[in-house]
Amino acid sequence: MSKYKLHPVSALINLAKALKDMAIPIVIIAVANGFNFTVDFRDEKFFSQMIPLLILLVVVAFTFLGGILKWWTFRYWFEDSELRIEYGLFVKKKRYIPFDRIQSLNYREGIFHRLFGLVQVLVETAGSKTGKPEAELTAITRAAADQIEWEMNQEKLEQQPVEEQMIQMPTGRIIHKMSPKDLIILATTSSGIGVVVFGVFAALSQFAEFIPFDWIYDEFAELIQYGVAIVAFLLFFGLLGAWIISVAISLLNYYDFTVTEENERLIITRGLLEKKRITIPLNRIQAIKIVENPLRQPFGLAAVQVESAGGGFTSEKEKKITLFPLISKKEALERLALLFPQFDLYIEEKQMIKPPKRARAYFYRIDFLWLVPLVAVPTYFFFPYGLLTAVLIIPVILLGIWQHKTARLFLLDAQLTIIYRHISRITFFVEKRRIQVAEQRQSYFQKRKQLATGRVVVMSGMTGAEAKAYHMEQKDIEHMMDWFEHKKASTE
Repeated sequence: MSKYKLHPVSALINLAKALKDMAIPIVIIAVANGFNFTVDFRDEKFFSQMIPLLILLVVVAFTFLGGILKWWTFRYWFEDSELRIEYGLFVKKKRYIPFDRIQSLNYREGIFHRLFGLVQVLVETAGSKTGKPEAELTAITRAAADQIEWEMNQEKLEQQPVEEQMIQMPTGRIIHKMSPKDLIILATTSSGIGVVVFGVFAALSQFAEFIPFDWIYDEFAELIQYGVAIVAFLLFFGLLGAWIISVAISLLNYYDFTVTEENERLIITRGLLEKKRITIPLNRIQAIKIVENPLRQPFGLAAVQVESAGGGFTSEKEKKITLFPLISKKEALERLALLFPQFDLYIEEKQMIKPPKRARAYFYRIDFLWLVPLVAVPTYFFFPYGLLTAVLIIPVILLGIWQHKTARLFLLDAQLTIIYRHISRITFFVEKRRIQVAEQRQSYFQKRKQLATGRVVVMSGMTGAEAKAYHMEQKDIEHMMDWFEHKKASTE
């Protein structure tokens, strides 16, 4: 029995994480002090300027020391069909993970990892619902990572009959690989510009008290005097800059995106600066979502996501695993049919149930009510220019009509299909046996019109993933509930 250690660079990686987490507090302290610091403790400004920074430096130092101690004491080995891990100097921590509970080994390669030929290994188990891996090996060689996977697969293989062992021999095949052309289209049509703009506003909010809003307002008022064209020109270049940043982020994230099927698992690799590998057991996939962005839908392009019970990365925001970031819808259905033959993916929309005409107003009524004060306030304070905000009512109502036109519901013996729209059109496929919760919702106003909303939840991440059939006929949602009850009765 041999015991193995992490690579020494793991201590530096922990330090880099600590510095990244403290970047915003350090910048705030620097800005608050006008980038002026004194090292003379007799100066009356010493404590206000240096003490907060010194506290942060002490925290960083302890984090680095903790990283060194964890590297020094961390050991992992294989024994009795388990991956065993222990670490700690004063308090020993041990974790034993049976191989048969391990669902996947996910890899990450950050900048430090790639410089030294290392990988970070995240061990995902069957019962993990916390959004965190069962174990994490911060930095080991690729050969060591392959050894862990070999030991795990070998143990599982030995527990199967000989004829099944022959079937389970590696049979990897590439399911999808993004071409440079698809990557460019993906980056240029992504909705990342909103994320960039939101991120800028979030960063500015951290420094709100240091921003000279009065000066900015005066300068903006002076710009308006030169004409609307100049203001529009500046806004255009601002949005163009945000779009370029969002394109760059998409290119970095989805570079060399490849999906491979091997031994009843999907292996997804992607990334330029930080390379990631996600392993998803096919039997853990709970639902399929085809997402059609309004910019891509006219060209027959879509993205495909899967909801997985376990298998993924460490955060709740990553629970939606993108299987195909950009693909023609026709091609997506063909490849999904090969991977998931249990699904009926070719359903004609004319066969599906849609909400009645009397439900149309319900798709935009609430949004309209929320919009009224947003229009009334600027109109009152900035009349007559504030009246321009009333223009927002038109796209809100048009979006609601579009959502009504899109909504669909279809039931088969063992499958539920829901089509709905927020901005993008989403087609949600789920097997009856995968549904955790089915719910009928009906407000007072819906009850008057004999309408109801259906909701289903599948296991995914910490909170699950849901789909809703909005404002359908009450009898259709009741039929969906009866269909689900039949599932429960058949399993008891």
